[in-house]
Amino acid sequence: MPENDDLPAVVRRAVAAAASTGFGRSCHPAQGRLLRLLAGGVEGGVIGETGTGCGVGLAWLAAGAGPGTTLVSVERDPGRHAAAAEVFDGVPNVTLLLGDWRELAAAAPFDLLALDGGGQGKDTEPPLAPRRWLRPHGTLVMDDFTPMSSWPPVFQGEPDAARLHWLRHPDLLATELRLTPDLATVVARLVVSG
Repeated sequence: MPENDDLPAVVRRAVAAAASTGFGRSCHPAQGRLLRLLAGGVEGGVIGETGTGCGVGLAWLAAGAGPGTTLVSVERDPGRHAAAAEVFDGVPNVTLLLGDWRELAAAAPFDLLALDGGGQGKDTEPPLAPRRWLRPHGTLVMDDFTPMSSWPPVFQGEPDAARLHWLRHPDLLATELRLTPDLATVVARLVVSG
């Protein structure tokens, strides 16, 4: 991410941590702005994130979170976890866990859950069950999709099973948002009937 004085201070710290560790898979600025906007809708609730990395996405979430909101993120790599811990040192409403993404379930249910390091159902990994992880009307957000150019969406010449899972999930109202010409995100809200 290029230097930008308009970035929140915590995001600048996280970007610097990622650069110093050579971690090149941090949250894209367009995705970060969306995360900050979504976090602004949570006040006094709980926001979760799988895949902390060096904390860039979490920093965007923290920059937008309303008063009294708790943020919990999990990272499996000890080096990246340590870098993120330095970024959030002294930030009392942020908790960082070291381990597999499934360990984040202990902090559920979430008002907002960013799936960036597990739980999306990409590759061979099974997707998480939204009703177990989200509060009523809670929101899921998943990034790193190529924008759809056809229906059904295709990835590497095959129907994109992970994206279709979320867009067609019976417990969710979901849509894909194009954030840049080559980056899309799925945002979904848990449906509560009655």
